[in-house]
Amino acid sequence: MYKISTIFAAWKYILFLALLIKLTSKGPVFFVQKRTGYMGTEFDCFKFRTMYINDEAHIKQVSINDKRITRIGKFLRVTHLDETPQFFNVLLGDMSVVGPRPHMLYHTRYYSECIPYYNLRLEVLPGMTGMAQIKDYIGEISVERELRKRIQWDIYYMKNRSIWLDINILFTTFGCVFSKAFQMIRGKSGK
Repeated sequence: MYKISTIFAAWKYILFLALLIKLTSKGPVFFVQKRTGYMGTEFDCFKFRTMYINDEAHIKQVSINDKRITRIGKFLRVTHLDETPQFFNVLLGDMSVVGPRPHMLYHTRYYSECIPYYNLRLEVLPGMTGMAQIKDYIGEISVERELRKRIQWDIYYMKNRSIWLDINILFTTFGCVFSKAFQMIRGKSGK
């Protein structure tokens, strides 16, 4: 009974967000993008679509005041609810719940040439959330120092992986999501 009610609640949530996405912009509900996974393999990463359809989605990183983002997309991105379809990637074995965030193929090629030890992060499954995210290294990369810090936190995670660290990252992530959602509802813009 518990499993059936959980599945039903998840489908209600997905259908509600799908309806909001469809009512506010044209295009598919899901955005599927090639990302770099374990040992450099490519996989289709699922997200709720947060932008209007555009030709730059697979090569241009989203910026804070990006005009491509829809109204509902802004809320989904700030709260990271746009990434919940990645549970499908976890079920398919392409991702784990915790680990380094997967990058676009273009960024993986570029960063691996200019950031030392970048490819070490490919030695574990990418995650829906990770150490760099809870340390607030998330979103648009505007300076190389930010990327280097992300990579350092990813490597720290890999060296210190444990169930307790994963649980800490998950609880911290949930706290950040609820805090950002509350701030946005109160009218303060999030990151």
